[in-house]
Amino acid sequence: MKTNSKIWAIGIAATSMLIAGSAKAVCPICTVAVGAGVGFSRWLGIDDTVTGLWVGGLTVSMIMWTISWMDKKNFHFMGRKILTVVGYYALIVAPLYWMGIMGHPFNTLWGMDKLLLGTIIGSVGFFLGGIWYYRIKAKNGGHSFFPFQKVVMPISPLIILSIFFYFLTK
Repeated sequence: MKTNSKIWAIGIAATSMLIAGSAKAVCPICTVAVGAGVGFSRWLGIDDTVTGLWVGGLTVSMIMWTISWMDKKNFHFMGRKILTVVGYYALIVAPLYWMGIMGHPFNTLWGMDKLLLGTIIGSVGFFLGGIWYYRIKAKNGGHSFFPFQKVVMPISPLIILSIFFYFLTK
C-alpha cells in the first residue's frame, strides 16, 4: 500500500470520527468507515481475511438494525428483507471492488478474495451468534444470563474466527 493511501485512510477515519454526531444504527459514513477501516487494518498489517470478518459482522448488524427499524415504523413491502440485504452488501462490496481493495488475483485464500471470504464467513458467524443469543434467551424465560449477553454472543464467533484466521494466514 502506498504511503499516500495510508494517509488518506487515516485522514478519512479521523475526519469521520470528528464530524460524526450521535451513534446511529445506519449512517452514510458507514461505508466510508468500512473502507477506511480496511485501509487502516492493511496499514497495520492485519490480514484481509480477518478484516473481512469484522466487515461482515458490521454489515449483518446494520441489516438487522434496518429491518428492526422498518418493523417498528410499520414500513412493510414485498421483498424488503432481501432488498435490504442485497442493498447493504452492494453498498459495501462494490466500492471496495471499484477502489481496487477487493478483487486482486494474488490476495486470495481457498480460491476466493480474502476480504470477500472474510466478509462472508464473518456475516454467517455474526448471524449465527445472534440466533444463538435469542435461542438461549428464550430457554431462560426471555431473560439474558448475564449483562451485555446480546453483544457478547454475536461478537464471540468473530473473535474466535479472527484468532483462527490470524494463525491460518500468518
